[in-house]
Amino acid sequence: MSGKPKLHYFNGRGRMEPIRWLLAVAEVEFEEQFIVTMADLDKLREDGFLLFQQVPMVEIDGMKLVQTRAILNYIAEKYNLCGKDIKQRAIITMYSEGILELGEMIMDLPYRYPGAEEKQKKVILEKVTGRYFPVFEKVLKDHGEDFLVGNQLSRADVYLLEVILTTEELKADILSNFPLLKAFKARISSIPTIKKFLQPGSPRKPAADEKSIAEVKEFLAEMRQREAAGP
Repeated sequence: MSGKPKLHYFNGRGRMEPIRWLLAVAEVEFEEQFIVTMADLDKLREDGFLLFQQVPMVEIDGMKLVQTRAILNYIAEKYNLCGKDIKQRAIITMYSEGILELGEMIMDLPYRYPGAEEKQKKVILEKVTGRYFPVFEKVLKDHGEDFLVGNQLSRADVYLLEVILTTEELKADILSNFPLLKAFKARISSIPTIKKFLQPGSPRKPAADEKSIAEVKEFLAEMRQREAAGP
């Protein structure tokens, strides 16, 4: 494949959203092919494009990449968002894995806890303020630079900003006890490529509303029923 990367996923954030973020930060224009029905997903599977029968899938540089971390790693390596040496790469990966872990908890919140969403939301926010954000507040304090690692933007910075903004959708004042993270948010948000991505009309997806959550739940229920039924 030549030209723009092509992203195959549902028309929502999910596991594709950090991929969109990295491409936007790298100033890479991309196209999106949304999966709307089971027939759309079946077509990708039947064509042999989904190695493990799952999305997200990204067509880029002649490859059809699946598995979120593999896609993120490729984009980050290609566009110099992984640090300058092996030690920086290890630390950036360590931070990134923690941030992505938190992001997945938040992503799953509307879908995996029927009848207990508010209780689980409280659990997640307690982890945010007690486990995750204190780590990065200390990292910024100890490091003393504008970025988490070294003195240049890395994928860890991008992921952290994304998860901060997502967490603020759950609790607007979540950064009230984290002044360095609050300053980090303002600083990283002002980077031109990121500032552009945060503007209305960008490929960034909005937070899920009741309608979109219901549609995803219905789609997932149909997919589970078909998988349980077997071939």
